[in-house]
Parts: sequence; structure tokens; C-alpha cells
Amino acid sequence: MAVSSAELYIGGELRPARSGRLRDVICPATEEPVGQVAWAGADDARDALGASQEAFATWSRTPIDERAEWMRRLAAAVADDLDRLRECIMLEMGKPWEATLYDAGMLQDCLEFFAEALLQQREEVIPDRAGTHVHYLVRHPVGPVVAVLAWNFPLLNIGYKVAPAIAAGCTITIKPSSHSPLSALAFGEICEGVGMPPGVINVVTGSGSEVGEALVSSPIPRFITLIGSSETGRRLVELSASSVKKLSLELGGNAPVLVFADADVTKAAREITELKFANAGQICVSPNRIFVHQSALEEFTQHAASIAEGLRIGSGPGVEADMGPMVSAEARERVAGLVQDALAAGAELVTGGRAPEGFDRGYYYAPTILRNVSPQMRVAREEIFGPVMPVISFGDEDDVVETANDTEYGLAAYVYTTDLARGLRVPERLQFGSVSVNGPKYEVYLPHGGTKESGIGKDCSHLSLDEYSYVKRISIQLPEAGSPGGQ
Repeated sequence: MAVSSAELYIGGELRPARSGRLRDVICPATEEPVGQVAWAGADDARDALGASQEAFATWSRTPIDERAEWMRRLAAAVADDLDRLRECIMLEMGKPWEATLYDAGMLQDCLEFFAEALLQQREEVIPDRAGTHVHYLVRHPVGPVVAVLAWNFPLLNIGYKVAPAIAAGCTITIKPSSHSPLSALAFGEICEGVGMPPGVINVVTGSGSEVGEALVSSPIPRFITLIGSSETGRRLVELSASSVKKLSLELGGNAPVLVFADADVTKAAREITELKFANAGQICVSPNRIFVHQSALEEFTQHAASIAEGLRIGSGPGVEADMGPMVSAEARERVAGLVQDALAAGAELVTGGRAPEGFDRGYYYAPTILRNVSPQMRVAREEIFGPVMPVISFGDEDDVVETANDTEYGLAAYVYTTDLARGLRVPERLQFGSVSVNGPKYEVYLPHGGTKESGIGKDCSHLSLDEYSYVKRISIQLPEAGSPGGQ
């Protein structure tokens, strides 16, 4: 099975790259080409930015009910074409078919949510202390936006950025990852099919070093938003500094899980293991350091190992699977290196630690659990971004909170306890952008974003809509009584 989605989406039109270059898309499950895409260059990036700038003059003044109606129309078109979008994700990422539904469905959910959130916005009035003025705040779209996106959730990531941007009145140019361009270009085709106003949304593929840098370093975009690694985020900050652009960065994570002695250990093991191995561990909020109280360690590890060993591995049409491959051979080699480094340093392998049996092709790595892990091992210090679960024993609440916070990252954390006071106390002490107690919870209406080197700004919720605007204060002096215009 192959998909050909060769054209860029710029200025409301589908078109090849100026150079005519094409690039193969390789399926991580088979290591075989599954399609070709137009491979853009710097000239194409400049075309997209020009279209975005031209469209902004009109789109930013389009009434909010019209913008909301365009978004609902686009969401309906995504729903109508959902199976094709899911097929693109399955082919370019190797995801199991069932797992593609969440990814593609979140694009529709984001468009629908922000269409409604736009209509719920209210202006703020500030009382004047002297009674001589009226002061109020209004929001204006910040300007053309560039979104540089990661590969792990190709369409969810588009939804996180496109929906609030166009709701706020911004125009946007999407630069998808080189690993996952098929679904992004398919979305461009949907935009073209519904007749989105030209230039409001643009999609350009290409390398980060050429297309990404051309987009980010241009003076045209006023807002740069990224989902990617901390290394990429630092490079983006450097490139955008010369023109003082607004930034929103959703970067890496090193999420701790704190399972206390009074927790429902069976529930914690099931939920954390399922989240850890979802998308082959390639999730920014994936549990990365599993701190389990020493009294619950054996029970937790046994439950987690049983679940991990029962996961079905595979991908492809008609294949029932729970976990697919990693994105590339390089990614798998890096994860295998982290495991070997931990074992050499004294960690114990509970399960996995190798390529699964029966898979001669594809970048698969078996669900892996390590115990006797030290917080100082690389596997506990670095973002794993793969199907490896390090389990670390602890005995004291203060010590485990301090250790959990001992990281340059601050995206997400998880706490399991049946003690209400602890369930309120510990999240307040954890230095992370979101903390879920007794179960992971992620929805489009809940803010998502981190602190420290995990980034700047928020995705999802009304807070994300605010990211794409700036606040203007307007103060009007009231006429005095008896003066023209007064009473």
C-alpha cells in the first residue's frame, strides 16, 4: 500500500516544490517507501510566508462568527476524510490502526473546540479610580505564525497549533517533520477542498536546516510555535532573536511518577504501563521515571511486567496491535544504548531489552522494564522517548519530591495516593506544568505546557487562544458635565 501526496499547499493552491524535488517517505514498520512528497526549499518557504502575510490583512479583520464557521466547515471535512488521514499516519509512522484514531480525531476536536472558545471570549473593563475615564482591554491577533512540528502525533500537533491560531485571527504556515509529511499534506488537500481563504493556512515540507530556518529567521512571522526537542527549541530561539518574535515552545520532558505506599498499586501499574508504551513511548508526557515506594515495589513491578509482556506488537492493515515501531533506526539505537548503559551501571532487566521476536524488518523495540535504577543513571536523567520504563525505589516523601524535581525538564508529572492531604500537598511541590493525581488526564480544554527547559507557553484550552494575540489597553476620557458630549 502506498500513498502519493506530492504537493505543497501555499496560498490556497496545491503545487509542487519550485525545484521539482521529491522525497520518499519510509514506513518505520517495514523500512519500505510508502509515498513521495514534494520537498520544498527556501524559495517555497518565502512563498508561503508571503501568502500568509497577504492573507493576514483580511483574515485578522474577518468577523469572529465567520472564522468560527470556517473552522466548523474544516472540522467536518476532516471528519469526512478521517480514514484517509489515519492511513497516512499508519504508513508514515507505523502506528497500529486503532492508535491512529486518537491522533487524527484530535485535529477535528481542536478545530471544534477553538471555534466555540472564540465565541466565548469576553473583553475586560478596568474600573477608573477617579471616575474620569473608561478603560477596557481588547485582543488583537499577533500576526502571521510559523509552526514547526514534531512527528510523534502528526495531526494532533497540527490541531494544537492551527486551531487556536486561525481562531484568533492569525494566519499560519505549517512545517511538518521530515518523518511525517504525508498527513500534513493530506490536511492541506482538505483545506484546498473546502476552499479555505488563500494563505490562511499553508503547508510546506522540507529540511529543518533549509526550510525551517528560512521560515523562522524571516521578519514576516510575528509568532513562532514549536513542538520538538529542547535542542531544536534553543536553536529556534537563536534564529528568531534578531526580530524579537513571540515564542511558544513545547519541548522535551522527563516525567516522574510517584506511587506512594497507600496507592491503588494495581491501578497505578495498569495506567502507567499503558501510557508508557503508548506510541512506543514516543510521547513528551510519557512516564519516564517511575518512583515506587519500597513497600509496593514488588507488586507494582509484577503487575507492570505482566501488562508489558501481554502487549501486541505490530502495524498494518487488519493487524490488531497495541504498540508499533519507533520512528527510525537511529531512535531505536539510542534507546537500546540507554538500556545497555543502565544494565552496565547495575540496573536489572525485568522484561524486554531487545527487538521483539518475529520482526526482521521495522524499527521495533520490545516493551522494556528496568528495576534497581538509580536516579543518576542516564536512563533517568535523559528523556527516553522510547518503550523503556525505569522503576526506582523510594522511602520518604520529601526525598522523592526533591529527586523528582531534580531535572532540567518540567512538563508533566503523575502522583498515585489514596491520602487526600498528600494528593493535594505533593502536586503543589512538583515543578511541572501539569500534575495528574490517580490517573493521567489530557483533553483539549485543559492547558498543556511546561516550565524550565520543557518550554514556554500553553497549548490547548482558552490559554492557548490567548497565546496568538496581544492585549491592547484603550482608555477614553469621559466628557465633563456641561461640556459638549456631556450631560
